[in-house]
Amino acid sequence: MKNHITVIGSILVVLLVFSCNNTAKESKIDTVKKQKTLHAKDILGNPNYLAISYGGYRQKSRDSQPTIKELKSDMKLLSAMGIKIIRTYNVQLQQAPNLLKAINELKKEDASFEMYVMLGAWIDCLNAWTDQAPNHDVESPNNAAEIDRAVALANQYPDIVKIIAVGNEAMVKWAASYYVQPNVILKWVNHLQELKKNKKLPKDLWITSSDDFASWGGGEDQYHVEDLEKLIKTVDYISMHTYPYHNSHYNPQFWGVPQSEQSLSKVEKIDAAMERAIEFSKRQYDSVKNYMKSIGVNKPIHIGETGWASVSNGFYGSNGSKATDEYKQGLYYKLMRAWTNEAGISCFYFEAFNEQWKDAENPNGSENHFGLFTIDGKAKYPIWNLVDKATFKGLTRDGNPILKTYEGNKDLLIENVLAPPSLNEIMAH
Repeated sequence: MKNHITVIGSILVVLLVFSCNNTAKESKIDTVKKQKTLHAKDILGNPNYLAISYGGYRQKSRDSQPTIKELKSDMKLLSAMGIKIIRTYNVQLQQAPNLLKAINELKKEDASFEMYVMLGAWIDCLNAWTDQAPNHDVESPNNAAEIDRAVALANQYPDIVKIIAVGNEAMVKWAASYYVQPNVILKWVNHLQELKKNKKLPKDLWITSSDDFASWGGGEDQYHVEDLEKLIKTVDYISMHTYPYHNSHYNPQFWGVPQSEQSLSKVEKIDAAMERAIEFSKRQYDSVKNYMKSIGVNKPIHIGETGWASVSNGFYGSNGSKATDEYKQGLYYKLMRAWTNEAGISCFYFEAFNEQWKDAENPNGSENHFGLFTIDGKAKYPIWNLVDKATFKGLTRDGNPILKTYEGNKDLLIENVLAPPSLNEIMAH
């Protein structure tokens, strides 16, 4: 009898183990299937799939590419904070291919790991970034190879690459070093859409271009050309940029403290100014939407880029618009996420980590300081609350645990904060 019981017990244990293994296997298969069947239309505008712009460069030159190990540790940090869509900018360098490889490896290590990519293909005009005058009416001969590389990566990683963005601020006239006319972007968007039709790209891959709100018709009439209308009709959605931060210098009427707020405390003045900054972005968003509808189109508009720097020794610093510090950055991040999540708009917040190559000769230049994390992995004020929640427990950046800037002392942070100038001061200039 005892032997009988032992045998039956052993069989039950084997069946239980077999059942558990099968359940785990099925769960893994289900997750993989889900990630293959989820498309841009499912994740864009979904607040459960937060988006961010990502470079990951640590050094003063992009000659030093982030390693697979560094990319994987960054992805774990971003995943912990609910980020599930990453935006990259070019496929000329190894960063994007390596990032896709890193995400692919993380998914193999953990079937529940989820990260998708909006893959950027950089577009230039002829003579861009050379000692010759840029020819904005002719495109760079390098563009074709850049598009080919993006296509190859989208086909290699269809479960990760859900969007291809043709160009970054490639049509806006102030990008004087490299901008092209809308017909160039239209040509490549048409090319990619044709590949989809011919089953040479995944049919559910979304194609867009990521550009300033003005380039999408929300600004001056000079942008309202036939090729832009055709482009808006051809992309799967509009990816627009909005930067009240930069406009605190270039278009500062919204930024100045009005007479009615002069008696407020410093913090109250800042809080009110940041509310106005969000309203500024909303107006730019609406201007693009209105233009789109005026040409008979109705498709999604998402924010491909917006952000706020925490350090500046230039136009936005203490001798300029006084827009720059971690407190304002924190308010902008919170308000921007609240608005876009509520409105069903994806916001590729700029950006995940500080990168010092952008203004390598000027360490305190604002372009180096848009990250939510410092280069060595300190969490800036916008995400102090995540450190409090132990979101990053056990995770590091380059071996550094994730600690708060200013040692978490908000009073110390506020000491370095300046209220915006008065509206009268701004108008006087």
